[in-house]
Amino acid sequence: MPQTEQFDVVILGSGQGGKLLAWHLGHSGKKVAVVERRWIGGSCPEVACLPSKNELWSAHVAHLVQNAANFGTLVDAVKIDIRKVRNRKQGMIDRVVAFHHGAYKESGAELIMGSGRFVGPKTIEVALNNGGGTRLLAGTEVVVNVGTRATIPDISGLEEARALTHIEALELDYVPAHLIVLGGGYVGIEMAQAYRRFGSRVTIIEPGRQLMGREEVDVADEIRNVLELEGIDVILGAQPVKVLGVSGDAVTLVFRTATGERQVEGSDVLVAVGRTPNTDGIGLEKAGIELDARGFIRVNERLAATAAGVWAIGECAGSPHFTHVSVDDFRIVKTNMAGGSRRTDDRLVPYVMFTDPPLARVGLSEGEAQRKGISVRVAKLPMSNVLRTEATDESMGFMKVVVSADDDRILGFTMIGSEAGEVMSAIQTAILAELPYTKLRDAVFAHLTVAEGFGPLFENVPPRE
Repeated sequence: MPQTEQFDVVILGSGQGGKLLAWHLGHSGKKVAVVERRWIGGSCPEVACLPSKNELWSAHVAHLVQNAANFGTLVDAVKIDIRKVRNRKQGMIDRVVAFHHGAYKESGAELIMGSGRFVGPKTIEVALNNGGGTRLLAGTEVVVNVGTRATIPDISGLEEARALTHIEALELDYVPAHLIVLGGGYVGIEMAQAYRRFGSRVTIIEPGRQLMGREEVDVADEIRNVLELEGIDVILGAQPVKVLGVSGDAVTLVFRTATGERQVEGSDVLVAVGRTPNTDGIGLEKAGIELDARGFIRVNERLAATAAGVWAIGECAGSPHFTHVSVDDFRIVKTNMAGGSRRTDDRLVPYVMFTDPPLARVGLSEGEAQRKGISVRVAKLPMSNVLRTEATDESMGFMKVVVSADDDRILGFTMIGSEAGEVMSAIQTAILAELPYTKLRDAVFAHLTVAEGFGPLFENVPPRE
């Protein structure tokens, strides 16, 4: 057993919140160690957020070129070089990883590459990568920041089929002839649209009655319409039974529907049915760190775990699975480590799905308000009524706002349309400021912008009874 090394803070996992905390504490003079198994900076810069959005943008460019004639630009036959797509993405990753190395060096926090597991309270044994032996780290405080991984459902033959997850899908050096996507959530839909635009035939298999089961029906229906207009097959109410063959060669997915058993044949299969926390096999029980029924670390609203002096950040703590939430987790833990009292239960979390057009949502949906017994007024505006879309041919989608029935506060906003994420941020600001919707209804917005749609949208809010 190696000699124990003492640190002020040991962070297991280098994801967004954990690395920001490490850099902050290092600059503050603390002795900090960060243990990372593989992805420097966590999954977001290497295999998730940034790489996926990089390839989604390449797919967007391909789509524009393929449809250039509609805008008066005539081009010869379009060819996709997926290796160049991948190389562009990898160049970005290399730049970001280099930034991370520099940030660790500048902060003084030590980055240790290896697999860590708890062997006692606030004590982590690290098996160093490349056969480098082991180190034993103890922290006055410890932060668990191990993230999640793609869930692989228990479907006969799926493991043997060597199905893709988002990680492998972003590394392909070929365009699948027919990509079968298991799961109609954010990740599955984003990847489905991208590969369709690269030239794949794509089929989405979703067990639920709609895509994106947590969204309102009108939202799910509009996104399905977008996908189907691009030639993507969407099969709902389809429960996978078994998979035959090997992804990358030939696969057959057998699934059950209300009308009986069916099958679809493809070249590749992508699994995108959810996330599993990386909390198994790392000795949490030896450190007195409890898990909830789903395997996430049990934390309170301050992100403190059940063991004294232990915190958890990001997805492994059950926080919403977004990098921007992990950033806020960092701010909460940073403040609370210093004796403050920041909480997770009073924050307003925005959601964005980076399809084309994108989906953005913040605050309460109409259904959520109803389930909470909150009386609301709802207004909706088709994007075709926003004049900007007449100029850009981006008329699909809509804006939808939820306003309190008792006063004029904005409670929620959903948008499918051009620049939805950016437009949504304006509404998020208004919600945080508790502005009455009339302030936006009567504001003068620049012409010709997407935000100009706020005027007619808020004009549609029914008057108070």
